[in-house]
Amino acid sequence: MQIKISGELKRWNYLIGESEAVYHGIATDMGLSNSSMMILYAVCCEGEGCSLKKILLLSGLPKQTANSALRKLEAEGMLYLESDKGKHKKVFLSDEGRKLSEATVMRLMQKEDEILAKWSEIELNMYNSLTERYLTDIKKAAAELAEEYRKG
Repeated sequence: MQIKISGELKRWNYLIGESEAVYHGIATDMGLSNSSMMILYAVCCEGEGCSLKKILLLSGLPKQTANSALRKLEAEGMLYLESDKGKHKKVFLSDEGRKLSEATVMRLMQKEDEILAKWSEIELNMYNSLTERYLTDIKKAAAELAEEYRKG
Protein backbone atom coordinates (compact mmCIF):
# COMPACT_ATOMS: atom_id res chain seq x y z
CA MET A 1 0.00 0.00 0.00
CA GLN A 2 1.32 3.39 -0.95
CA ILE A 3 0.17 6.66 0.54
CA LYS A 4 1.02 10.12 -0.64
CA ILE A 5 2.37 12.40 2.06
CA SER A 6 2.75 16.12 1.72
CA GLY A 7 6.01 17.94 1.29
CA GLU A 8 5.23 19.72 4.56
CA LEU A 9 5.07 16.42 6.44
CA LYS A 10 8.31 15.26 4.82
CA ARG A 11 10.01 18.49 5.86
CA TRP A 12 8.55 18.26 9.41
CA ASN A 13 9.86 14.70 9.74
CA TYR A 14 13.26 15.74 8.40
CA LEU A 15 13.52 18.61 10.89
CA ILE A 16 12.50 16.41 13.82
CA GLY A 17 14.97 13.71 12.75
CA GLU A 18 17.79 16.19 12.30
CA SER A 19 17.06 17.78 15.69
CA GLU A 20 17.12 14.39 17.39
CA ALA A 21 20.39 13.56 15.60
CA VAL A 22 21.96 16.81 16.83
CA TYR A 23 20.97 16.07 20.43
CA HIS A 24 22.20 12.49 20.11
CA GLY A 25 25.52 13.84 18.84
CA ILE A 26 25.72 16.28 21.74
CA ALA A 27 25.09 13.47 24.24
CA THR A 28 27.69 11.26 22.56
CA ASP A 29 30.26 14.07 22.49
CA MET A 30 29.65 14.62 26.21
CA GLY A 31 30.11 10.93 26.95
CA LEU A 32 26.46 10.45 27.92
CA SER A 33 23.71 8.20 26.66
CA ASN A 34 20.64 9.97 25.31
CA SER A 35 18.57 8.83 28.28
CA SER A 36 21.19 9.88 30.84
CA MET A 37 21.45 13.30 29.24
CA MET A 38 17.67 13.69 29.22
CA ILE A 39 17.41 12.74 32.89
CA LEU A 40 20.18 15.12 33.95
CA TYR A 41 18.61 17.81 31.79
CA ALA A 42 15.21 17.31 33.46
CA VAL A 43 16.72 17.44 36.95
CA CYS A 44 18.64 20.61 36.08
CA CYS A 45 15.47 22.20 34.66
CA GLU A 46 13.35 21.32 37.67
CA GLY A 47 15.98 21.69 40.34
CA GLU A 48 16.88 19.45 43.23
CA GLY A 49 14.26 16.97 44.32
CA CYS A 50 12.80 16.41 40.88
CA SER A 51 10.05 13.78 41.02
CA LEU A 52 10.25 10.68 38.86
CA LYS A 53 6.89 11.64 37.37
CA LYS A 54 8.26 15.04 36.33
CA ILE A 55 11.38 13.41 34.82
CA LEU A 56 9.16 11.17 32.70
CA LEU A 57 7.09 14.15 31.61
CA LEU A 58 10.05 16.38 30.76
CA SER A 59 12.19 13.72 29.10
CA GLY A 60 9.54 11.85 27.16
CA LEU A 61 11.37 8.64 28.02
CA PRO A 62 9.46 5.40 28.49
CA LYS A 63 9.27 4.45 32.18
CA GLN A 64 11.50 1.38 31.78
CA THR A 65 14.18 3.31 29.87
CA ALA A 66 14.15 6.10 32.45
CA ASN A 67 14.40 3.61 35.31
CA SER A 68 17.35 1.85 33.67
CA ALA A 69 19.15 5.16 33.11
CA LEU A 70 18.38 6.31 36.65
CA ARG A 71 19.79 3.08 38.10
CA LYS A 72 22.93 3.47 35.97
CA LEU A 73 23.43 7.10 37.06
CA GLU A 74 22.79 6.07 40.65
CA ALA A 75 25.33 3.23 40.41
CA GLU A 76 27.87 5.71 39.01
CA GLY A 77 27.26 7.98 42.01
CA MET A 78 25.80 10.81 39.93
CA LEU A 79 22.46 10.95 41.69
CA TYR A 80 20.42 9.40 44.44
CA LEU A 81 16.74 8.82 45.03
CA GLU A 82 14.81 9.60 48.17
CA SER A 83 11.22 8.80 49.02
CA ASP A 84 9.07 11.70 50.07
CA LYS A 85 6.42 11.36 52.75
CA GLY A 86 4.36 9.13 50.46
CA LYS A 87 5.55 6.47 48.06
CA HIS A 88 6.84 8.96 45.51
CA LYS A 89 10.55 9.19 44.84
CA LYS A 90 12.55 12.28 44.09
CA VAL A 91 15.90 12.55 42.34
CA PHE A 92 18.80 14.53 43.73
CA LEU A 93 22.21 15.13 42.18
CA SER A 94 25.28 14.10 44.13
CA ASP A 95 28.29 16.40 44.18
CA GLU A 96 29.71 14.39 41.27
CA GLY A 97 26.38 14.62 39.47
CA ARG A 98 26.37 18.39 39.90
CA LYS A 99 29.88 18.61 38.47
CA LEU A 100 28.91 16.41 35.53
CA SER A 101 25.74 18.40 34.91
CA GLU A 102 27.60 21.71 35.03
CA ALA A 103 30.11 20.40 32.49
CA THR A 104 27.47 18.94 30.17
CA VAL A 105 23.74 19.65 30.23
CA MET A 106 23.98 23.06 31.86
CA ARG A 107 26.38 24.18 29.14
CA LEU A 108 23.89 22.86 26.56
CA MET A 109 21.08 24.79 28.26
CA GLN A 110 23.17 27.93 28.12
CA LYS A 111 23.69 27.48 24.37
CA GLU A 112 19.97 26.87 23.86
CA ASP A 113 19.15 30.02 25.84
CA GLU A 114 21.60 32.00 23.71
CA ILE A 115 19.87 30.78 20.55
CA LEU A 116 16.39 31.63 21.83
CA ALA A 117 17.58 35.05 23.03
CA LYS A 118 18.19 35.91 19.36
CA TRP A 119 14.54 35.30 18.51
CA SER A 120 11.98 38.05 18.81
CA GLU A 121 9.13 37.75 21.28
CA ILE A 122 6.76 37.27 18.34
CA GLU A 123 8.89 34.42 16.95
CA LEU A 124 9.09 32.72 20.35
CA ASN A 125 5.35 33.04 20.94
CA MET A 126 4.56 31.78 17.45
CA TYR A 127 6.91 28.81 17.74
CA ASN A 128 5.57 27.85 21.17
CA SER A 129 1.96 28.34 20.13
CA LEU A 130 2.30 26.22 16.99
CA THR A 131 4.26 23.52 18.80
CA GLU A 132 1.61 23.34 21.53
CA ARG A 133 -1.14 23.20 18.89
CA TYR A 134 0.61 20.36 17.09
CA LEU A 135 1.12 18.48 20.36
CA THR A 136 -2.56 18.81 21.26
CA ASP A 137 -3.61 17.63 17.81
CA ILE A 138 -1.21 14.69 17.65
CA LYS A 139 -2.29 13.53 21.14
CA LYS A 140 -5.90 13.57 19.92
CA ALA A 141 -4.93 11.68 16.77
CA ALA A 142 -2.98 9.13 18.84
CA ALA A 143 -6.04 8.53 21.03
CA GLU A 144 -8.21 8.06 17.93
CA LEU A 145 -5.71 5.59 16.45
CA ALA A 146 -5.50 3.67 19.71
CA GLU A 147 -9.30 3.44 19.82
CA GLU A 148 -9.42 2.22 16.20
CA TYR A 149 -6.86 -0.50 16.96
CA ARG A 150 -8.72 -1.60 20.10
CA LYS A 151 -11.90 -2.00 18.08
CA GLY A 152 -9.97 -4.05 15.53
